[in-house]
Amino acid sequence: MEFLSGVKEKETWELSALLAEDAAGRMVKTNGAVHAVRDMGSVAFVMLRKREGLLQCVLEKSETGISAKDFKEGQTLEACGVMQKNEKACGGMEMLLREVKILSQPAEAMPIPVSKWKMNISLETNLDMRPISLRNLRERAKFKIQEGVVRGFREFLSAQGFTEIHTPKIGAKGAEGGANIFKLEYFHRPAVLQQSPQFYKQMMVGVFDRVFETAPVFRAEKHNTKRHLNEYTSLDFEMGYIDGFEDIMAMETGVLQNIMRLLEEQYGKELALLEVTLPKTEQIPCVRFDEAKRLAAEKYDRPIRNPYDLEPEEEILISRYFKEEYDADFVFVTHYPSKKRPFYAMDDPSDKTFTLSFDCLFRGMEITTGGQRIHDYKMLLEKIAARGMTEEGMDAYLMAFKHGMPPHGGLGIGLERLTMKLIGEDNVRETTLFPRDMSRLEP
Repeated sequence: MEFLSGVKEKETWELSALLAEDAAGRMVKTNGAVHAVRDMGSVAFVMLRKREGLLQCVLEKSETGISAKDFKEGQTLEACGVMQKNEKACGGMEMLLREVKILSQPAEAMPIPVSKWKMNISLETNLDMRPISLRNLRERAKFKIQEGVVRGFREFLSAQGFTEIHTPKIGAKGAEGGANIFKLEYFHRPAVLQQSPQFYKQMMVGVFDRVFETAPVFRAEKHNTKRHLNEYTSLDFEMGYIDGFEDIMAMETGVLQNIMRLLEEQYGKELALLEVTLPKTEQIPCVRFDEAKRLAAEKYDRPIRNPYDLEPEEEILISRYFKEEYDADFVFVTHYPSKKRPFYAMDDPSDKTFTLSFDCLFRGMEITTGGQRIHDYKMLLEKIAARGMTEEGMDAYLMAFKHGMPPHGGLGIGLERLTMKLIGEDNVRETTLFPRDMSRLEP
């Protein structure tokens, strides 16, 4: 009988250990996938793809008897060899191959050039071949950076006393209302895929005071744009005992600062690979919705066509204005009109035309929507009635307010949009592992 006492120590070395200075001259074992092979005649270079990057392996036929023709792109193998310094190699080290054990063979040749610096394939081909295209180092780096964004979000909020929660994605009623809801049958009962965890976040403020979640949300919007998805990942938090919605913006500022610090400290290789310049987060300006529209209209001679919402071009111009005037990469646009916010948004007591809510724009695009919520039970019922809505399906949500809730608010950040603007892509599908839009259900 065998008993397990923890993670088993492996004989194989990972890249960080292989590239360390004290590895030079040592016989080591590693594993990985063949990324590329360059046959120079008497010598061949085999690039081994590992989770941390590439390892250059040198094959001298006179030493091993192995031919470069024995290696195929996509093959996985275990290799033994001697590490030596080489300033021209990735990381300044390379392995002189001595023994090779093939672990698996590809059944077909690679259909796209994943070993190239840039694959130069269409977005459709990239997405159709996603399990393969993600093996390209640049494609892979996008999602390492995205990992860092989520880590920065989670670690900061945990340190601020937030509890991570996991809410259901199948419900009786959508949190946002409207028609953009995916409907389904749930054991002969009508149900929906959740547009956001909003109801559950608010309910849990009455339990933990501060909560956050990173999870998918679903929007049945018939959009086919570069900025919209029908399923995306939302970074949500909700916090109680706030003095005002400014507390929410201040917390997001802290989140963004922590994300950028973490990326700078631990994701430098990926940032360099994609030539990313991290944005400034030391201070983020705040401007009222109506004032932001006026400033952009006056400076760039663009008439205000929609007084109740920001058009994509306006988001670009407002961001441009604050970059030119204040060198700001982010800007909070506050006091959105009430008619464009959900029923639970707290109206501005001084002018109920507007709400105590905000969007955060980043390099020309809205990445965050948030604000203060109505926490008074009677006020909430009045707002629901004023909107001509029904309370049906909201019994559990309203129960929390009936029995007392603190002043609270929160936000949701679109992970794919934030990553897209961070790394300089212009289509949100580029920063979505497996996008779901109007035309794509696979892979």
